[in-house]
Amino acid sequence: MKARTLKKDKVNIITMGCSKNLVDSEVLLSQLRGNGIDAQHESKGKDNNIVIINTCGFIDNAKQESINTILEYADAKDRGLVDKVYVTGCLSQRYKDDLESEIPQVDAFFGTRELPALLKKFKADYKHELVGERLLSHSAHYAYMKISEGCDRPCSFCAIPLMRGGHQSRPIEELVKEAQHKASQGTKELLLIAQDSTYYGLDLYKKRQLPDLLRALSDVQGIDWIRLHYAYPTGFPMEVIDVMAERSNICNYLDIPLQHGSSEVLKIMRRGTSREKQEELILRIREKIPEIAIRTTLIAGHPGENEAEFQEMMDFVARMRFERMGVFTYSHEEDTHAHQLEDHVPAEVKQDRANQLMELQEQISFEINQEKIGKTFKVLIDKKESGHFVGRTEFDSVEVDNEVLIDAKKFYCRVGDFVQVKITDATEFDLYGDVV
Repeated sequence: MKARTLKKDKVNIITMGCSKNLVDSEVLLSQLRGNGIDAQHESKGKDNNIVIINTCGFIDNAKQESINTILEYADAKDRGLVDKVYVTGCLSQRYKDDLESEIPQVDAFFGTRELPALLKKFKADYKHELVGERLLSHSAHYAYMKISEGCDRPCSFCAIPLMRGGHQSRPIEELVKEAQHKASQGTKELLLIAQDSTYYGLDLYKKRQLPDLLRALSDVQGIDWIRLHYAYPTGFPMEVIDVMAERSNICNYLDIPLQHGSSEVLKIMRRGTSREKQEELILRIREKIPEIAIRTTLIAGHPGENEAEFQEMMDFVARMRFERMGVFTYSHEEDTHAHQLEDHVPAEVKQDRANQLMELQEQISFEINQEKIGKTFKVLIDKKESGHFVGRTEFDSVEVDNEVLIDAKKFYCRVGDFVQVKITDATEFDLYGDVV
């Protein structure tokens, strides 16, 4: 009689939502593999018998996408295509009880800070020695680095504190160790992320330590670019801009979500600032570094936004001429402060206002890009796609900003290398160029 052989488990991790979730998935991947478990991220194969879905619960569209993915794999489990389905991340943190009752096929739900409990399902231990040695789910030449978790801000529209908890900074030494490990693995660009990067250090060191963190990371050999994301404007430490100006490997780039251009709506949003203060901050930053690229995000249709407030935001964008901009439509999230207010702007009006803002931004971006024709920039090559090598300048972050397209028939580039590119043409969101 033949002995029965047990098929070894293969785990597939699926990530929904933002770069912060991607980092969490990469940490999970490292921990599973560190425990000898065969795990992959976003595997295209059909032989994974265990699925872990890292969900997003930020706004309605993201929540629905996460729910659809859970249902897809719940159905796959019913049909015998997978053995187990685990769900983690923001949606699971926020709606665990509801999800457990509505989707019983899921074997277990975990919150955003329950990695050790998830690992126990695999009889695995959390390995502290792997902190800072995260496996990347993409090309190794760039890496997101989460400098803190959670948020203490009281913004009216935001459910992140409900899902991620209060602000917790990671120690500078730990982040430097992670940066050194990444550099040894070939990482050339660090993208610093947090719910609120300008709050960094207040909990650990009793003062804002983002400038000191930037200096420490800048000293790591092999890191050519450091890029700062998600800087809260209220209490912004201007020393950050001084460090940016003095260190050549800190990109002249700042992602600073301003959310609105009306003082009245900013007050309703509980942002602790005004349009005038935001304008003053942007002007001060540009005065110190005239060539800096500033990226912001805005929300269209928040409670309290009438035509006058929307027009004020349009005028604000026209004056500020942001190099990069994204727009969300307001999502009425339960348990947030704004949920007590009337969601009075119809969905189609929100979308129309968002479209108007992006049309204005397209024109601004086109005009700024036209000024780059004939100039030469240092470009990091990210990928080869549709007959082009695709890269970015220091003024552009991964996936959300402009790309530089180089004709692969005329020039050869290696992914992960820096090249000098002379810009020959430009559209609203793309630059075309020749390798010098």
